[in-house]
Amino acid sequence: MTKSMSRMWRWLLGKLKVLSGQEVCQILHRHGFLEVRRKGSHVIMQKQIPGSTITVPVPDHKELKTGTLLSIIRQSAVQRSEFE
Repeated sequence: MTKSMSRMWRWLLGKLKVLSGQEVCQILHRHGFLEVRRKGSHVIMQKQIPGSTITVPVPDHKELKTGTLLSIIRQSAVQRSEFE
C-alpha cells in the first residue's frame, strides 16, 4: 500500500480517541455487554448472542493503547465509529 493510500484510509476511518478502560466498558455496556468479573487490572465483559457468547477482556487502565483498543473493537464487533 502506498503512502497516499494509507493516508486516504486513515482519513476515511477517522482517528480513534484516547479512551480509558472505564470509558470502553461504558461503550460496550451500551451495546449489550455486561461485566461478569474483574481479575487484577482487567474487566471481563460478555454479551450473549444466539448460540454463542462474546467475551472481551478490557484493561482497567487510564489510557488504552491504540492496538489494544483495535483488538477490543474487533473482538466485540461494535462499530469503530463508536470509539472515535
